[in-house]
Amino acid sequence: MPITQELLNQTDALARQAGDAIMEIYGRDFAVEHKEDNSPLTEADAAAHQIIVNGLNTLPLTAPILSEEDTAGFAGADDQGRYWLVDPLDGTKEFIKRNGEFTVNIALIEQGEPVLGVVYAPALGLGYMAAKGLGAFKTEGNGEPEAIRVVEHKEGQPWRVVGSRSHAGGELPALLAKLGEHELVAMGSSLKLCLVAEGKADVYPRLGPTSLWDTGAAQCVVEQAGGRVLQLNGEPLGYANTREVLNPYFLALGENGVDWPALFG
Repeated sequence: MPITQELLNQTDALARQAGDAIMEIYGRDFAVEHKEDNSPLTEADAAAHQIIVNGLNTLPLTAPILSEEDTAGFAGADDQGRYWLVDPLDGTKEFIKRNGEFTVNIALIEQGEPVLGVVYAPALGLGYMAAKGLGAFKTEGNGEPEAIRVVEHKEGQPWRVVGSRSHAGGELPALLAKLGEHELVAMGSSLKLCLVAEGKADVYPRLGPTSLWDTGAAQCVVEQAGGRVLQLNGEPLGYANTREVLNPYFLALGENGVDWPALFG
């Protein structure tokens, strides 16, 4: 089944439904638990997960679902190499801090590549969506989706670098020293990649741990906006091996002529 605008819109509507449920909990007191890896978990994570899973199972394109909140129930991609990749609440730490920088992430993976992606930040009223062959779009509030595009970094201008608000990583300063003059903007969740996609940042270096569901949807947005999401060896970040949910370090890039693997060599 081809990726259609209707499917993209349906997925976006599903992310917004989950966002509404998250915001209901965000507006009141809620308990915080911790998983085995010590990452935080709230009732908002569980509520959004249930809404998304139920909704995906009603869409015309059905595929197995790999969600951060249910890895045990995932048996692998289907015969076409497709599966839905979901982070019901990306940026739980930002949710707990109540700074608004958290998102709902839904991606469709095909043969290891994200071919559809929706990122919705309910507290900020920001939505990003993209699909292979359809382009990448941003929505603010109740406005209409507008096409977005990465920008080219001009020689002599400071690099606009976006970094994690909660996971800075010890290797970032060394990279920034090699880049030279730069401006660093801190941001939470998958919004960091979306800043690159819409041309508000030149590069997002992730030199710390992430999981497949943290990046799949936003990677699609970056790539369909004309950017790249690369491992440090220059290969694209991929999603074929679901037995290993941790991503390698990566870079989300706009347009530039830097030899990034050499920079890390």
